[in-house]
Parts: sequence; structure tokens; C-alpha cells
Amino acid sequence: MKKILMFTYSMVAYLIAFGSILFWIASVGNLIPAIGIDQEPQMSVLRAILNNLLLISLFGVQHSVMARKWFKELFTRYFPRPIERSTFVLVSGLLLFNLVYNWQPIGGQIWQVEPDSILFYVLYGLFFAGWAVLFISSFLINHFDLFGLRQTFLELMGKPYTQLKFRVTLFYKYVRHPLYFGMLLGMWATPNMTVTHLIFAIAISTYVVIGTLFEEKDLVNEFGDTYKAYQAKKPMLIPFTKWRKRANQNPVVKERLK
Repeated sequence: MKKILMFTYSMVAYLIAFGSILFWIASVGNLIPAIGIDQEPQMSVLRAILNNLLLISLFGVQHSVMARKWFKELFTRYFPRPIERSTFVLVSGLLLFNLVYNWQPIGGQIWQVEPDSILFYVLYGLFFAGWAVLFISSFLINHFDLFGLRQTFLELMGKPYTQLKFRVTLFYKYVRHPLYFGMLLGMWATPNMTVTHLIFAIAISTYVVIGTLFEEKDLVNEFGDTYKAYQAKKPMLIPFTKWRKRANQNPVVKERLK
């Protein structure tokens, strides 16, 4: 019964997190006007900025703290280990929904591309391509492990959890964190860039860069020289921005990335 409850818990966490991501995409892309990010301001600029800083801080601190090894070890002292990842996913989903739903518009226009123009469709094409890269990348590294379902499913089946092996496939051949690259592309590729959207994009981008640097340390600790070799060859966030000379000088790099 306990195993069934844990798996049910992870399913609920997954649905909430996945739903919050779709809500986020619909909002930043103004795909549903009623929840679009570019609404009319509802409060003073100062209050809106303070509100938004608080929201992004809550989201960023939660990710940074709950993703750390010491927090995971503390969590598993009091709760079953298989639901640790699902708990992270659940809290992340709730805070993402809170972030998007309560983000206060500020107004102001940075750029606006004419509807039905070629550039308009190009930008929306990049927008959808970015989110597609994000979702596809999650499956390349095991979507269900990332969202905590694999952990509780293995527990339900009475099988031990095994760490995922380090693999370099598809998008990961060009950038170390294609999932985050897709997120950034989805945030910045918009035909209607308002001050509200710009601040949101800057805030998310700052979080991504800081969070990725922490994640890189964890990956080096987990995979050691294999990941260091990968770091030397591939750019962190933006594809095709890494000088190849350094990697080519080290023959060990190619061997470890096979």
C-alpha cells in the first residue's frame, strides 16, 4: 500500500509540474490572452517590481536549495527516498504556477513585430522550437527520471534504483544543457517584447545561468573526468559557441565522449 501511495504521489506531482510548464508557455507566448503576460498594469511600477522580485526569488531559492546534495540527504532522513525527486518536482510546479499567475505586468514596449509578417512567424517558430527542444531534451536524459516517476515506479516493482548513465545524444552533442537553451529561446523569441516580458526573461535567464553553474559542479562530482572532458568540448548553454581548439588538443576528450 505504501508503494502505491508513493507512486500516486509522484503521479500527482508530475501532473502539477507538467501543467505549470504548459501554463507558463501559454502565458509568455500570449497564446491564451486571458493569462498572457502582457496584461495592463494593475499596480504601481515599484510595487510590481518588488512583487516580481519576490516571486522569482522564491522560485530560484527553492530550486537551488532542494537540488543540493545536503538537502536531499536531510529529506531522506525523514521521508522515503523514492519520493525525494517527486517532492522537488511538486514544489517546483506549485512555485512556477505561482510565479506566472502572480507576475505583475509593468507596461511599456521594447519591440512589436507586425502580425502576419515573415519576422512575426519566424519569431513564433523559434518560440515553439525552443519549447520543443526543452521537452525533447527531457526525454533524451530520461523524462520520467527527471520528473520523479521512475524512482517510485521502480520501488513499486520491487526493483532497486540505478543511476542514469552519462550519454551524449542528439542536442547534447552541440550544447551541455539543451533543456535550458530551449527554455531561453522560448523566453526571448517573441514578436511582442514588452518591459514586463523583458524583466521576466532577464530574471529567468539569470536563474538559468546561476542554476546551471551549480548543476555543473554536481555533474562533475557525479561523473568526474568524463564530464570534465565533455565540458572542455561542448558549450554550456548556447550551441556552437565553444572554441574547438582546446578539445582537439586533448586526445582523451574524444575517447571519453564516445
